Amino acid sequence: DGLYRLRLRVALAGGEQQVISIGPLRVDNSSAPQLLMTNTPPVPESPTPEPPTATPTIVPTPTVVPRPQVQNELPLPVGGHIENFNPDILPAIQSAGLTWLKWQIPFTVGDDSLLAVARDRISWSHANGFLAMLSIKGNKDELGAMGAEYYPLYAEFVRRIAEFQPDAIQVWNEMNLDREWPQGQIDPRMYVDLLRPAYEAIKSVDPSIRVITGAPAPTGAEGAFGLARVWNDDRYYLGMANAGAADYSDCIGIHYNEGIIPPAQQGGDPRGNYPTYYLPLMLQRAAWPFRNIDGTSFCFSELGYLSPEGYGTLPSGFAWAASTSLQEQAEWLRDAIQLAAQMSSVRVEMIIIWNLDFSNFEDDPQAGYAIFRPDGTCAACEAIGTLRTPQTP
Repeated sequence: DGLYRLRLRVALAGGEQQVISIGPLRVDNSSAPQLLMTNTPPVPESPTPEPPTATPTIVPTPTVVPRPQVQNELPLPVGGHIENFNPDILPAIQSAGLTWLKWQIPFTVGDDSLLAVARDRISWSHANGFLAMLSIKGNKDELGAMGAEYYPLYAEFVRRIAEFQPDAIQVWNEMNLDREWPQGQIDPRMYVDLLRPAYEAIKSVDPSIRVITGAPAPTGAEGAFGLARVWNDDRYYLGMANAGAADYSDCIGIHYNEGIIPPAQQGGDPRGNYPTYYLPLMLQRAAWPFRNIDGTSFCFSELGYLSPEGYGTLPSGFAWAASTSLQEQAEWLRDAIQLAAQMSSVRVEMIIIWNLDFSNFEDDPQAGYAIFRPDGTCAACEAIGTLRTPQTP
C-alpha cells in the first residue's frame, strides 16, 4: 500500500529520449474482495459500481536535454575538465575536435540540491553538443565516520544522477591520498566495496552510461608519509585489480599531470627516472595489474601539462614546471593524444584534458594547466585540431 509515481523513459524513433512522470497513484489493498472460505455456495452479490477513475496528475520533471549525436574526428575521443558555464570557449574546443565535457560534482549526505547542480551541467553539455562526464567525489569525513553505511547513500546519489542521462560517471577521485579518502582507511578493497553498489545502481537506470573508476594520484610518496596517508599508485592499482574493480567498471581511470618533456620520451627528465614522470611508463604502470583481465580499457580522466606562462612564478611545490611554455603544452597535449591512440599493448578509450578554464594560480596553480588563458587564446586547441580527420556523413 502507499503512494507511487511512475517514471517512463520514452525512446523516440529519431533517437531522442523523453522522461515522463505520472502520479501520485495510490495502491490500497484494504478494499480488495475477500475470499469466502465456506462449503456453501456463496450468495451472488449485487454488482458494485466502479469508482470513477481519477485523472493522473502530470508532474513536470526538470529539463533534461537528450544526448547529442556526436561524431569523433580525433584519433580517440577527447574532452576537457571545465569549471564554469563558459560559452565563449566552446567554439574553439569544438573546432579542435573535443567531444566531451567533464564536471566534478561533490556528494554530501542529505544535500539533494547537488542533484540539480549535476542535472544543469549535464543538460548544458548536451545542449551545446557535448557528451557529459561527471566525476562524483564524496565527503571523506562522512565516509570515515559512517563506514559501510555510507556506500548505499553514495550509490543512491549516483543512481539519481544517472536519471539525468549523463554519458559517463566517474566514481570518486584520487582515493589513494588522505586528502580524498579517510586517513588510516586507504585500501583499494574498501574502494571497490563502494564502487560495486554505485556501478549496479547506475546500470539499473541505463546500462549505456559508462562507469569509470576513480583515478589514483600518480605518486611515490608512501615511503615518506606512510600507508595511513598515501599509497603509491602502482600498489593501489594492483589492489584494485585484485579486488575486482574491472568487474564493476567500464574503464579504469588514470591521471597524468607531471610531464615536463615530450610525451614519447621514456627517459631524460631532469628530476630522475620515476615512472610517473613519463607518459608511456605511467600508462603501463596503471595497466600492468589488469593485464590478465580481458577487455580492460583505460580512460585518462586527467591529462595535463603545467605552464606558468602568462601568470608568473609557480608555487615552490610546482617549480619543476617553471620552464614549460604554452607552445610546449599545446604540442605535448597533441602528441599525447596521438601516442595514446597508437598504443598497441594498452587500450585507451578516452582522454580528458586537465583542464579547460580553471582560474586559480595560488597554492594549487590549476590555471597553469588550463589551455585557455585570460586573453582567451588556446594554443592547444589549434594544435589538437590538426589531428582531426573529418568523417564521411
